[in-house]
Amino acid sequence: MTRPLVVITDSNLTSGEIEEQLLTPAGFEVIRADCRSAQDVIDAAAQADALIVQWAPITEAVIARLERCRFISRLGIGWDMIDVAAASRRGIAVANTPDYCTEEVSAHTFALALALSRGLVGLDRSLRAGEWSVAANTPTVLRPSLATFAVVGFGRIGTRVAELARATGFQVVVHDPHVSDAEIERRGFQSASLDEALAAAQVVSLHVPLSDETYHVIDAAALARMDDASFLVNTSRGGLIDEDALAAALSTGAIAGAALDVFEQEPLPHESPLRRAPNLLLTPHAAWYSTQALAELPLRAAQHVLDFFAGTPPESILNPDYGTALEMIGATHTRVGRG
Repeated sequence: MTRPLVVITDSNLTSGEIEEQLLTPAGFEVIRADCRSAQDVIDAAAQADALIVQWAPITEAVIARLERCRFISRLGIGWDMIDVAAASRRGIAVANTPDYCTEEVSAHTFALALALSRGLVGLDRSLRAGEWSVAANTPTVLRPSLATFAVVGFGRIGTRVAELARATGFQVVVHDPHVSDAEIERRGFQSASLDEALAAAQVVSLHVPLSDETYHVIDAAALARMDDASFLVNTSRGGLIDEDALAAALSTGAIAGAALDVFEQEPLPHESPLRRAPNLLLTPHAAWYSTQALAELPLRAAQHVLDFFAGTPPESILNPDYGTALEMIGATHTRVGRG
């Protein structure tokens, strides 16, 4: 019987061949590609039974050309590179890897927030320049117990960041239209609308997926709602922020500072206005990283493939309605044989 084919469309992880080590002994054929475009994916994976995807674009046009695919495993948390709705219509299940780096991203986020709110970058740079001054180089420094920390998005990472902020003494408000006020309050936090959170907070931290609904959720109007002594942190997706509007707000002092780990285009272009914006702390999409997370991510993504074809789909399926589409198109979802 033909072995099921898994195509790893792309991966820039330096973790060796963890996926192959798990999948090949279980009877899968594994092909590792380097797809950058939709056409690359079509060329590499048209006959794949499953995909493992990092950044390659899995568009509706790509999905239409996947003749045998029944499962897509996202090598990471976000899924904005995959047209999940199109996958559902073709009866293809899509799963992400949502919890391999919760600790890392939460810690990185809060480290950025503390670095901003304590003025660490400015103090370091002034000291290296030969100065020995505190107040002159830290115009905005927060006392946590007198400051409000807004968490936008109350999933795994947002919840943990909220807990870290509360433990440090911040007053915490949470905005998430997909979580009830009662649930937020049950966990000991104050629920707020986005406008209320932006207006009230001295630190705003973003923890939502990128979608049509959230694209540029922080635009010029949203930045104008923030206080000029407030800070913005983003470790989720670059497209949540209008980067030109943020650079302008930093340049005019409309907000006190920002810290970004993610960008609309990665790597960050040399001509980006963010590189010249003042009071901006930048890291290169590093919040997820630890040696443990690096090893765990490909292992979990591959395990999702094993589980799906063994008849036990992972809990992180993003489109549980995919089976309905299979029924509607008259397809039969059977286990792929191995051997």
